[in-house]
Amino acid sequence: MQTPEEYLDALEPDRRAVLEPVHDAVQAAVPPGYERTVEFGMIGWVVPLSRFPDTYNGRPLGYVSLAAQKRHCSLYLKGLYASTEQELSFRQRWTAEGRKLDMGKACLRFRRVEDLDLDLITEAVASTGVEDYLDLYAKARA
Repeated sequence: MQTPEEYLDALEPDRRAVLEPVHDAVQAAVPPGYERTVEFGMIGWVVPLSRFPDTYNGRPLGYVSLAAQKRHCSLYLKGLYASTEQELSFRQRWTAEGRKLDMGKACLRFRRVEDLDLDLITEAVASTGVEDYLDLYAKARA
């Protein structure tokens, strides 16, 4: 199994220069109780199976994931996916300053760190503790 450090070390220097500041910002903001790992070929912050084993696929429940894709980097903010209210607020605040948002439901795509609002991202990451995330997950699955 690859570690997050090995994932970053394996990146080409220009890709690492883009991903590492985002990784560090997320790592600093993520609430206690999430575990940093590599899942599905991405660095992920997850609810460990020891805390919540009842997932649909037997894998830890992902909260945030970060990946270097072929043509861009991706930051998956699954807490926003689970909360329509938080997602709408995030989108409105992102675009309020004229910043372009390249985002699906939870996947924020970027090519440069300068494309990001790291303050808003870290605020979103820090906003949902494990218990709140599990409550959102349960409501979405109901």
